[in-house]
Amino acid sequence: MISFFAEEISFKVPHPIKTKRWLKSVIEQEEGQLNQLNYIFCSDEYLLVMNRQYLNHDYYTDIITFDTSEAEQEVEGDIFISVDRVQENATELGKTFEEELRRVLVHGLLHLMRYDDTTPKLKAEMRAREDFHLQTYR
Repeated sequence: MISFFAEEISFKVPHPIKTKRWLKSVIEQEEGQLNQLNYIFCSDEYLLVMNRQYLNHDYYTDIITFDTSEAEQEVEGDIFISVDRVQENATELGKTFEEELRRVLVHGLLHLMRYDDTTPKLKAEMRAREDFHLQTYR
């Protein structure tokens, strides 16, 4: 099951049914098994506190992913997304808010599916998968 929540802000995912259907198709294409996936939308400040508390990082970020799965192909976790950061990134990149939101949604999902972006090579591979899946959103 995929669920959308907002923490300390008012936010609704555009086209929630279509978005959930798309995310499920990404999981299937990546040969994952969906268990429970929670997207929690919040502010920059909320995510900054989490970044400091859980990751010892003292900077703003657009997303933090917590994997709670117990099996390799199982997709289970919580993905926190700063709506403020998504908006700012969209503006900087010349994208719409919805385009950048979809990129962040799939980015977090790919992290739960064992993709990593800690080196330039891995980051390029992850970006290629993001681009591939973004083209499947219909």
